[in-house]
Amino acid sequence: MFDNLSEKLDKALHVLKGHGQITEINVAETTKEVRRALLDADVNFKIAKEFTNRVKEKALGQDVLTTLQPGQLMVKIVKDELTELMGGETEGINLSGNPSIILMSGLQGSGKTTFSGKLANYLKTKKSKKPLLVACDVYRPAAIDQLHVVGEQISVEVYSDRDNSDPVAIAKAGIAKAKAEGFNVVIVDTAGRLAVDEMMMAEISDIHKAIEPQETLFVVDSMTGQDAVNTAKAFNDILNFDGVILTKLDGDTRGGAAISIKSVVDKPIKFIGTGEKMEAIDVFHPDRMADRILGMGDVISLVERAQDQFDEEEARKIQKKIAKNKFGFDDFLSQIQQIKKMGNLKDLMGMIPGAGKALKGLDIDDDAFKHIEAIIHSMTPDERANPSKLDVSRKKRIAKGSGREVQDVNQLLKQFDQMSKMMKMMQGGGGKKMMQMMGGMNGMR
Repeated sequence: MFDNLSEKLDKALHVLKGHGQITEINVAETTKEVRRALLDADVNFKIAKEFTNRVKEKALGQDVLTTLQPGQLMVKIVKDELTELMGGETEGINLSGNPSIILMSGLQGSGKTTFSGKLANYLKTKKSKKPLLVACDVYRPAAIDQLHVVGEQISVEVYSDRDNSDPVAIAKAGIAKAKAEGFNVVIVDTAGRLAVDEMMMAEISDIHKAIEPQETLFVVDSMTGQDAVNTAKAFNDILNFDGVILTKLDGDTRGGAAISIKSVVDKPIKFIGTGEKMEAIDVFHPDRMADRILGMGDVISLVERAQDQFDEEEARKIQKKIAKNKFGFDDFLSQIQQIKKMGNLKDLMGMIPGAGKALKGLDIDDDAFKHIEAIIHSMTPDERANPSKLDVSRKKRIAKGSGREVQDVNQLLKQFDQMSKMMKMMQGGGGKKMMQMMGGMNGMR
């Protein structure tokens, strides 16, 4: 996420390294490099210039504190300004209606239908809501089918009417169904459209007026950079939407949309999409995103994801097994499944301070665990519970069954043994759920 921007900002801020005082000369040099990094990330020129002017103004005249180096002070100033540029405060979603109506809008191919499902899943699992998805895309082939498939994946009902070509009527009927059957959130998925298509823009405006949603969200593909910002402005002029959703932040995005969009449309980014799975949705926190862009990680979000996935009762059972030296491969497999539910592995590693730079250039695949899982699944239940029983012949059988080499089995056994010892050593400390998660990651390598 924002790897290129992070690297260039890091280089820019290193200009001050070794200086004992912030001066006009070294600040000018640093802000010039910061502006260059922002422009390369496809941030609007005017916004980049205003940003660096504010950074320069705040930096000049400040004395370096005894506990800080100039570079560190400059990083703090850039972080604070980045946070403000992206919205400053975390914005929640308005769920005041009964039912609460959420209208999804966006360009063709922005990932709107998929994100409608992600949002429904988020509201169902995190907010204890009963959502209804309404299929109002009557143009795109198989759009209704796609929403039904998404609904099945997350066990959320979908309302559609294949015989009706009027999206306004479909939306109204969906809301009526929600009121009659006790759904407390309605998410209306509309057809993707082009900002230059006056007829389609008029249609979504009609839907907006007819259903009077509590939230109108604009879904934008973050990989489109500055074009996304320009499109958001065109949509906002018609809909006056309430917030932005950035999708595909796990892809090769330069970051310009995330940084610029709030300044252009004066509407907050409310959610971000970080992967293909239905759980790959995060509330947007400007301060945390600024930390990540500057390579500081995002430990708070990492802990929150861990807390969502790790069951307290299961954690206690694992702790007892570790204490009694009975932690086996079945338990390890369970830990792997929980880590996988937390999201994209590269995204998770990027939340660890300093890990982004250390992992630069490495391709961390979401299937990184598949070889480990194959080896474990090739073991008998008794072998999983008692890894010490694995002799040469058993290792050969397991390697053959998993399509791996014997050395791969030996490596996993060695790592598992090291991880088990480490986890036992940490038994007396706090943060045991995080310990288990990080132990599982250690076993992956």
